Amino acid sequence: MASIHKEILTEARPEFVWDALRDVGALHTRLVPGFVTGTHLEPGARIVTFHNGMVVREAIVTIDDLERRVVWSASGGTLVHHNGSAQVLPERDGKSRVVWIADFLPDAAAPAIGAMMEEGMRVMKRALDGLADEARAEIPGCNRS
Repeated sequence: MASIHKEILTEARPEFVWDALRDVGALHTRLVPGFVTGTHLEPGARIVTFHNGMVVREAIVTIDDLERRVVWSASGGTLVHHNGSAQVLPERDGKSRVVWIADFLPDAAAPAIGAMMEEGMRVMKRALDGLADEARAEIPGCNRS
């Protein structure tokens, strides 16, 4: 089974990152705008439309507020199995680390999935760093560094 692990460090505080990540129906507006162009919720799942036209049904396995972790299982396309998770971890100076892990079959899908995850993480970092900029702008006298 292939396993891909991606991480980003963002300037956004963990509580802001978690609020965006746990909002499983707003991938296209809050977490990865442009990478995901649409998210439709249905009972226990979301239908995700990616910028390349791919549509995937993702069953939401858990939204864990204590661990700040979302787990989902994707179906459709050429994958026989897919399990994904994303977790927010606090870092120094109020920053956050986001860890995204995907385990899937067949192994041959690794290059394509790895490339999509890499692109998704670039978009996510940009969106989350934007949250940090917005939060700093709301604090009087706060220096935007």
